[in-house]
This record gives sequence, C-alpha cells and structure tokens, in this order.
Amino acid sequence: MGFNENRKEDPIKAVSQTSLRYARGGNMKINYECLPCLVNQVVKVADITKVEKREELFHEVFRFFSVVDFQKTNPEIIGETFELLKKYTQNDDPYLQIRNYYNKMFLDMSTTLEEQISQSDNPLESAIKYAIIANIIDFNPIHNSRIENVMEYFKQIDQLELKINQSAELMKDIKAGQKLLYLGDNCGEICLDKLLLKRIKDYNHNMQIYFGVRGKPVVNDSIEADAYNVGIDEYASIISNGDNSLGTVLERTSKEFQAIYSEADIVIAKGQANYESLSEQRDKKLYYLLMTKCSVIANDIGVPVGSLICLQYHKD
Repeated sequence: MGFNENRKEDPIKAVSQTSLRYARGGNMKINYECLPCLVNQVVKVADITKVEKREELFHEVFRFFSVVDFQKTNPEIIGETFELLKKYTQNDDPYLQIRNYYNKMFLDMSTTLEEQISQSDNPLESAIKYAIIANIIDFNPIHNSRIENVMEYFKQIDQLELKINQSAELMKDIKAGQKLLYLGDNCGEICLDKLLLKRIKDYNHNMQIYFGVRGKPVVNDSIEADAYNVGIDEYASIISNGDNSLGTVLERTSKEFQAIYSEADIVIAKGQANYESLSEQRDKKLYYLLMTKCSVIANDIGVPVGSLICLQYHKD
C-alpha cells in the first residue's frame, strides 16, 4: 500500500505482506496472523450461546477452515464463519443483547459528548476525532475493549493526536460534496457516528447522506435495527449493504448499495474491517477513520498499533 512512502520496511516482511494481497484493484487477502482471531471468535460465540456440544461445533468449524479460500478477505471469511456458527447454534444474532447494551450506554452519553464537541473551537473536526476514538469499541476476544479504556480516551481527547490526520482535507471535501456514503462499524460506536453526521449536516446543509450497515448480524457490527434505534435516520438515509461480511466487500453487496457507492463523491469508512475490504480500491475518494488495533492493519498503513487515523486515499 505505502501510505507512508518514506518508511523503511523489512524486505522479507514486505514480500510476505505482498503475497497476502490481491493484485491492484482488489482487496486485502486474509493475513495468517488473523487466524487466532477467527478461532477465538468461535470460542466466544460458543460461550455466549452456551452451546452444549462444543467439541462437535469446533470440529465443524475446523472442517470449514481446512478448505477456506485464503484468497478472500478476513472480513469475508469471518462473515462465512459467523453464518456457520449461527446455523449450528440456531441463534441468528448471538450479539443482540451486547449490541443493545452498548448502543443504549453510548446513546445515554451522547448529550454530554455533544456538549463537549459544541464547546470546541472546531466542532466538525472535534466530532471526527470523537468518532475515531469510538472505534476502540470492539468485541473481538483478542483486542477486546474495556469500557474504562474507552472513557479514558474521551477524558484525554484534548491531548490525543491523530497519527495520520487528513481531517482538513475531509472537511474541505464535505463542504464541496453533494453525496456522502458513511460506512458504519460497531455497535455503541455508531452513537458517535451520529454526532459526526449531525455536524456534517450542519457544515453542508445540502449534503445527501447515506449510512451503510451490514446486511445480516455479524459479530457486533451494526445492522439496520441498530442504526434506527440510535436515531441515525435523523441525519442520513440508512441502507443495508445486503451482505453478511464483517466489512464492505463490494462484489458481495446489493446492486442498490453498489449504485449508491458509485454515485457518492465521498465515502467515509469506519474501522479495520472496512479498511481491509476497501483498502485496495482505486476508484473512489475514500476516507478511513479508525484506530489500529492489530499489527496487520498497523503495518499495512505504516503506523504503530493503537494509532488514531484519519486517512484519505487518493486515486493513483
């Protein structure tokens, strides 16, 4: 990828990273370092659903892993694994209670957070920063977040700096843009997305905004019900992407979603899964808002783990 063109890379590591990619114009292939995340997610769902015959479930999952297509993206494989888990456990939405809990928690905090944003010198820039920090919310067993960690970030927001900060370019494009597609990520986090959407609407009253969500429950990613429950529809038209992948795998999304993606002159993609599934796209003005939670994504972008990122990707 090479967003930081001046950074020095281990040539062996660089070759390894390249071997895990599609050719230019495709998506990030799954990195082998992501496999522990997959296995741990299976164990966590087994715990949540209290499935009795766990060994049987694990055997079925491992049979699937034995023939998995490693040309696919990690978000796509997680989606397929999650569908297998839902079928086996006969639970179509294992994270439903967790999603509802965190949506309510952060929705209840929204008034206080909005006041803090309003008091800043640049409310839109501040809202972008809050939305990025909210990306720390995660229920992957390997880089799971404690609510105390999230709150500590909000307390220190004035001291926190973005490792890559292209928010000025984003604000400029928002001001001039006509249609924005905002790709959401996790539950809870979308409450901060809502505050950002409000500021975007204030900044450009004529902006037509769409908020993209997953087509089916997959881990704790937001679906249509979450977006409506927290009031995203006050500022954006909510659209399902029609797919069960963890990110936004364009070729798997619905024709309606693809049309909106194609028509949008700005696409804001939240979180690592959206980065993984879209980072090789060369045909859109994409902005990635995320925290790097693992070495795979951090190395690909060229920043340390735990970095806050507002990254614009320019067409070559």
